[in-house]
Amino acid sequence: MAGGKARLPPRWFITTFWRVHRRIVRASGGRRGLWLPRPGKWGALRLTTTGRRSGEPRSVILGYYEDGANLVSMAMNGWGAAEPAWWLNLQADPHAVVELAGMSRRDVVGRAAVGEERVRLWQRWRELDKNLDGYAARRPRETAVVVLEPREPA
Repeated sequence: MAGGKARLPPRWFITTFWRVHRRIVRASGGRRGLWLPRPGKWGALRLTTTGRRSGEPRSVILGYYEDGANLVSMAMNGWGAAEPAWWLNLQADPHAVVELAGMSRRDVVGRAAVGEERVRLWQRWRELDKNLDGYAARRPRETAVVVLEPREPA
């Protein structure tokens, strides 16, 4: 559906789904609700940032794929208009922790992809989600492609 606006479930359904998903991951200690990417499919990880106003840890479930040692996600809020809080938090403090399926944790630094890198990573998302451009067209601004790089030891 390139160019047009892709069909989405109602907003209340999207937000309820992600709340339930987050609770499943939390209740299972990460044993359920997270999965690794497979050929042609994205994975799901839990990202924990530091709240930009509260200073408290804030966790969210994100779709991602691997690009070498980096993890790549989209700064979208269920394809709603607002920038997601996790992305605003990551911009304020780029240090975060990701949890992957199999209980592995990584310290990461987040940043937005720009230029040719963004074009390349966006194209890879297109291969994983045929409606990507249609979903992105629902947002009033460009959707950031977020790169989560392994944090170097201090």
